[in-house]
Amino acid sequence: MNQSKVRRNELLAQVEQIVRDLGAIRSALRRPLDVEESKGRLTFPQKGVMQVVVRNHGISLNDLSKQVNLAHSTVSGIVDRLTKRGMIEKRADTKDGRLVRIYPTQEVQKFISNLLPSLTHGPLEEALKRATKDERSSICEALRRLRELLDNPPT
Repeated sequence: MNQSKVRRNELLAQVEQIVRDLGAIRSALRRPLDVEESKGRLTFPQKGVMQVVVRNHGISLNDLSKQVNLAHSTVSGIVDRLTKRGMIEKRADTKDGRLVRIYPTQEVQKFISNLLPSLTHGPLEEALKRATKDERSSICEALRRLRELLDNPPT
């Protein structure tokens, strides 16, 4: 086998390993959220809607749909379900009563502000605590460089 074919096979093996590793990392980071979802506390789209509503108090349904990149009818259904659960409030716009604005309830604000960060960041924080300072630096540098390479493909 010639050298270029050997190098290509090695590269493809590395690509496959990185894809497997990134999938496993993504799965490990999502595990606490999956547990919450299985309890019936939230679905992934509901979480996304709640995060946007918390960041944008009084957002319109149209703007919310654009920000979560879901169809208007899908977001409307999510908002209706969250409203029935007491997590989202719909109020008429003070300047244009025909327009509805969406606000988070205190329960949602507390969940997004307090619980969600620990669910999404907790596994990574715990893993990095077990790494040495040099290992953490190497991990950060390698991920930063991989992101650079992916964000700036050759022209």
